[in-house]
Amino acid sequence: MTFATCDICDANEDKLGNGTLAVLPPIFQKFGMQLSFAGPATTLKVFEDNVLVRSTLETPGNGHVLVIDGGGSLRCALVGGNLGVLAEKNGWAGIIVNGCIRDSEEINACDIGVRALATHPQRSVRKGVGDRDLSVSIAGVAIHPGDWIYADADGVLVSKEKLD
Repeated sequence: MTFATCDICDANEDKLGNGTLAVLPPIFQKFGMQLSFAGPATTLKVFEDNVLVRSTLETPGNGHVLVIDGGGSLRCALVGGNLGVLAEKNGWAGIIVNGCIRDSEEINACDIGVRALATHPQRSVRKGVGDRDLSVSIAGVAIHPGDWIYADADGVLVSKEKLD
């Protein structure tokens, strides 16, 4: 899939106006080999616990983008190199983390796209607390399961429907 988020915004000003297309604030750093990625969202809500992240990435991604609402925590990482490899192997298009990643060099070697707030060397706890497939809010933008995510060098878009 070839797209440019700038072109999507220009062609869909009405959707930006009515809220069916939104732009995530430019707070994310880019990781992974894929600068551009797109797909329907699979959502998680966790806080400093990545058990649900791992179990989700162990399943077939089928071109989806895993959107992890980690509460914006900068105190530990929710995704590391092993999970980046799992995401690539299992067909996930990308991962957006409202939180931190670690093993950034390993993730940068993975053929996926990743956006995260920052890197942090400490891993998360492993209690298994969290929720999947619910609406989340990242930096004030609502993301629902199945919403389309478009990410490239210029930003990250959230659309209620697939855009051509």
